[in-house]
Amino acid sequence: MRTLPAATALAVLFSSAALAVAPVASADTTQPIALSDWADDTVVDGTHQHVFFSDPYGNRVVVADYRGDVVATIAGLTGVRDLELSPDGSTLYAALPDADKIVAIDTEYFTQRAEYPTGENSEPSRLALADGKLYFGWGRDWDSGLGAVDLTAETPTVNLDLAAGHDWSDPPKLYADPDNPGTLLALDDSISSAPIVVYDTTSGTPVIRASAEKGGFYKDAVLTPDGQSVVVAGPGNSALTEYRLSDLEQVRTYPVPSEPQTVSVAPDGTVAATVLDTDDTGDTYVFSGGAAQPPSVRNLSHSWMPFNGHYLSWSHDGAKLFVLSGSGANIEFHALDEPRKYAGTLTMSAPATATRAKPLTVSGKLTSGLALPAGTPLTVTRTDMESPQGKSLGTKTLGTGGKFSFTDTPPAGGKVTYKVSYAGDAQHTAASASRSVEVSRATPALTLDKNRKTYAYGADVKFTAHLGTTYKNRKVEIWADPYGSDRPNKLVKSGTVNSSGNLSVTVDLKRDTKLSVKFAGDARYKARTVTNTVYTKVAIASSISGHYTTRTAWGQKYHYIRKSKDPVLKTTMSYYPDRKQRLQLQFHYDGAWRDWGSEYFPLGTAGKSDVTLTGTPTTNVRLRFRSEYHDTTSGDNVNTTTYGAWKYFIYTS
Repeated sequence: MRTLPAATALAVLFSSAALAVAPVASADTTQPIALSDWADDTVVDGTHQHVFFSDPYGNRVVVADYRGDVVATIAGLTGVRDLELSPDGSTLYAALPDADKIVAIDTEYFTQRAEYPTGENSEPSRLALADGKLYFGWGRDWDSGLGAVDLTAETPTVNLDLAAGHDWSDPPKLYADPDNPGTLLALDDSISSAPIVVYDTTSGTPVIRASAEKGGFYKDAVLTPDGQSVVVAGPGNSALTEYRLSDLEQVRTYPVPSEPQTVSVAPDGTVAATVLDTDDTGDTYVFSGGAAQPPSVRNLSHSWMPFNGHYLSWSHDGAKLFVLSGSGANIEFHALDEPRKYAGTLTMSAPATATRAKPLTVSGKLTSGLALPAGTPLTVTRTDMESPQGKSLGTKTLGTGGKFSFTDTPPAGGKVTYKVSYAGDAQHTAASASRSVEVSRATPALTLDKNRKTYAYGADVKFTAHLGTTYKNRKVEIWADPYGSDRPNKLVKSGTVNSSGNLSVTVDLKRDTKLSVKFAGDARYKARTVTNTVYTKVAIASSISGHYTTRTAWGQKYHYIRKSKDPVLKTTMSYYPDRKQRLQLQFHYDGAWRDWGSEYFPLGTAGKSDVTLTGTPTTNVRLRFRSEYHDTTSGDNVNTTTYGAWKYFIYTS
């Protein structure tokens, strides 16, 4: 068995009923679970509301709660395979074929209680509890058999020779139900001619009651709660098959679209199975109405279901269904809270774009394994800028074939989302879908003055944004983004425009600056941003030291320097890291100023640059210099090209 027996489950259910003070809303959950690969077996403990997964590649058992949150890991279980839970839920038995033993684990403290060596090279791998004995399938290939640990003995004993004359080609898969004693089912899943074998265990020694070859290669099986039948997954056909235990005659089939992989039956007899889903149409099937009614279908994996192991189990009370999907390091745990209900799939279509205040049509379809009748109510909401919390558009109804359609005239532009919801009923889960339409909005007039103007360093400049006609929103933002990565874009003014549509702000300019005005939009006018750039000069101050006098000549102030003196040409410029000033020298000849040379000199951290002129100068020649900042070639681009004032000098004897 892979769930708590029905009688025990009901006892647990009724004993805890007094604690249920309020109903808890249910919801399916899916989340990753830390397994090394597929779980060889899954067992549900209803007493503690835990799910146990054997992880043979991780040599451990992983314990999770009903949401899939891992609560414990029991390590050191070499090659662990099959799991079996005691009827009272207190003990978990685990088969360790690589260690030739079976271990008993306390399900409250997750510690090992006992171990049962089964003999060298016995390799026990399959387990079932029946009539006080822990039966196990052991061995490998044709050297396999049926054994048991007598748990009722004061000192538990092991017997390996219980196959009752049947020659097993591989360790048999075993199934029993403590609520229906006296029966042990065994399957040989390794060859096509293998039979299903029903053992009578009433006497304490298995005796073959019935045996029939049904195709072999059985994937999984489960006994029905009444103890009268077995439901088998496989081999090779697209159906689950139920056989009577008394004579193994076929009772009924549960059709599925591809080969079933694993099967589980709830305490009320509801059959669930997973299939190898090759076309992504559904992998988990629940026959809530029996074999005669179409199953409820879930598409949980969207890619892969494990090939091996038992990875589908009902909760102890049959209210939840637990499923694993995935492979390798990508295993997911699914907990279905309403597994018997038919899952509905709601699809919608709507135009990608539409014109505001013009009608548009939304259509769709609600499909389910159990068709919904025409007239089934659907609720519709519209979410837009005018109704961000959603506005009800009333109730629409399904037409024939599960189709629906309605028209709406969106009053607001922008992203408009329509959501259609079906509340569900006693046989169907809730379903919903939504589609978004981009509804047109007008483009507002938006300007910002003084684009491409140039200003002096440190100038306080007033900028004015203008917003034209809008619907409701009259607020704009003005941002200033100085050049240079060390100065972030900054909001300098936010507010509502005046009656003329204007909002102004004064900005202290010390660098080239991008200014932006932003309008966030409203229900009828789209968002818009306008960006301007203004340019800012650097501050430059130049001087000469080393002169013995100054005089006004040729309309300028000249510095007179003796030729024996090396003058210093001093520059102070607005500082920026790695900035250089360009020093330009000229001389006057034949009625015009002519270039004598130029060179870049770095600025110190204070923005200063002192250049000493050396050598033997020519006397009585008019000279001048100026300091310049050149955008980019001076080492950066945070200011616009700026020329300092000329400074004049003459060498004398």
